[in-house]
Amino acid sequence: MLDIQELENREEGSRSDLSGGLDVATIRQDFPILEELVNGKKVAYLDNGASSLRPEPMINAMLEYYHKYNANIHRGVYRWSEDATRHYERAHVKVAKFINAESAKEVIFTRNTSESLNLIAYSWGRANIQAGDEIVSTVMEHHSNLVPWQVLAAERGAKLRYFNITSEGKLDLSQIDELINSKTKLVTLTHMSNVLGTINPVEEIVKRAHAVGAVVVVDGAQSVPHVAVDVQALGCDFLAFSGHKMCGPTGIGVLWGKKAILEAMPPFLTGGDMIRDVTLEKSTWNDLPWKFEAGTPSIAEGIGLGAAVDYLQNLGMDKVRAHEIELTRYALAQIREVPDIIIYGPRKAEEKGGIVSFNLADIHPHDLATILDNEGVAVRAGHHCCQPLIEILDTPATTRASFYIYNTPAEVDQLVEALYKARRIFKLS
Repeated sequence: MLDIQELENREEGSRSDLSGGLDVATIRQDFPILEELVNGKKVAYLDNGASSLRPEPMINAMLEYYHKYNANIHRGVYRWSEDATRHYERAHVKVAKFINAESAKEVIFTRNTSESLNLIAYSWGRANIQAGDEIVSTVMEHHSNLVPWQVLAAERGAKLRYFNITSEGKLDLSQIDELINSKTKLVTLTHMSNVLGTINPVEEIVKRAHAVGAVVVVDGAQSVPHVAVDVQALGCDFLAFSGHKMCGPTGIGVLWGKKAILEAMPPFLTGGDMIRDVTLEKSTWNDLPWKFEAGTPSIAEGIGLGAAVDYLQNLGMDKVRAHEIELTRYALAQIREVPDIIIYGPRKAEEKGGIVSFNLADIHPHDLATILDNEGVAVRAGHHCCQPLIEILDTPATTRASFYIYNTPAEVDQLVEALYKARRIFKLS
């Protein structure tokens, strides 16, 4: 097994120059799927909140693994295995630098954000949450950051409490001192809402939580692909996110945690590669991060995630954010002009990610999304795995347009034109 510290040293100085704007026309050339036609039209892919598209450099990195050094990692002493091990471990280093972790040993590869959050709930949660403890979350959470804590609270006799939202879809912090108190053992929240786009004040909540000795979990599934996330600046204890929303492959996710906390946690899964020594009587565990990566991992996907990080680093995350602010500002202005439209979430692009959730009159979002699809516009319709939030918004569902690095104002215009066509089809006055 390679020394991950040595790999970290090799990667020093790899951050790109982060000045200027995105060259979207050039970026689009890296995504040949955008040339595909649906119903004779080029697709305006506006479902990036669910999953991004994949650039050729990432796909090629995975193909190179399969074509040139397809082997298992860590155990082999032959060249292919050593190459696979080096690339897979280097991917941990790239991710660590991407989120400014202190060490790649704090970066654990999982299958997705959901598995990362479940790992925390099962390993840290069952070792630390007791009857009478309180877990604080928010009403805007994705089910993946809600259900594990419901199960844990029910099992341990703990209590769940929630931040509500304001009329603009922001967190209502007016009761922060009452919600986060001496009984609070865990605070878990999304960094960016996948429905409203709201960017939450994580740093402020972390300070309050740490003041009462609570641990903080951040769901970064929506934020990490779109804004520069610095775990040391946020101050949180855990961060979870997925590769498939950030130009990486499916089947790979990340759990970052502070080293001291991870070292104190029992393993989540057991078996090959997470052990140090095994006898018939007992076993001891491997070093971080391998302690939490049992069995043969998703090697090609891990390498692909590393390539996706390279791709985003080369673009510059400040440029990614600036592009999405401009595009979201334009989208909000254009969509607001459509009669009978209802938009949910913060009104200013600077206060949210590249997400616009809306309804058009009383047209069901599924019907609306079908019409949009006929016009070559791909959006998401439904409750977005946020049923409690949708209920609070007093609607059965919403239609969601979500943007990324390859989207353009012309695609926003395509969306708006399709909304006007929906009005004609449903004979709205």
